[in-house]
Amino acid sequence: MNTTIAIIGAGRGLGLASARRFGDEGFNIALLSRTQEHVDALAAELADAGITARGYAADVRDQEGLNTALAQASDDLGPVEILQYSPVPSKEYLRPVLDTTAEELRSALEFSALGAAAAINAVLPGMRALGRGTALFVNGSSAVRPNHNYAGTSAAFAAESAYAQMLHDALAPEGIHVAQLIIPLGIGGGDPTHEPTALSETLWSIYADGKDFRTFVTPLD
Repeated sequence: MNTTIAIIGAGRGLGLASARRFGDEGFNIALLSRTQEHVDALAAELADAGITARGYAADVRDQEGLNTALAQASDDLGPVEILQYSPVPSKEYLRPVLDTTAEELRSALEFSALGAAAAINAVLPGMRALGRGTALFVNGSSAVRPNHNYAGTSAAFAAESAYAQMLHDALAPEGIHVAQLIIPLGIGGGDPTHEPTALSETLWSIYADGKDFRTFVTPLD
């Protein structure tokens, strides 16, 4: 039976690189982002490379819409065995703490922690039916080291990180692996280890190993 990796926050960087890496291993690819035209274009690129892929429009802050998109992906492509949660935060989440409003913090938490919870709740029954599964959470260093210059992501990534850690502990006995990749310098930026293709290889290694919770691309200073 074919199974699927659902990539939430699919773009031309890490999302497309992950899609190619996992697609080359035989997984079907569900690409989720807010704009249907965007994910359709990515799916067409993958199809040209011989990878089965489809795009689904969904906003992680719209839990009902996210549930619907993931359910449709499972129906179309096969059960979601792997979930990659890596949406790119809005610029409003990258403001100094003294310039960040309570509403902006709430939005950041919806985007990272509550969106992640909605995605997990949508795919977990399918993983349990398979008897296996992997959830890959991708974050910056503020998930483990708060930075007052980036208040929204520091608060929201920390909440997402704690949630993922709890999932790791709770689901390991069921054969479901929950893991977090910390990218200290952000994606790209000239460091070869932070380029999308290298990061997708790291995510594949995390999936294949199936044990540890947290991996750092490079050590924190």
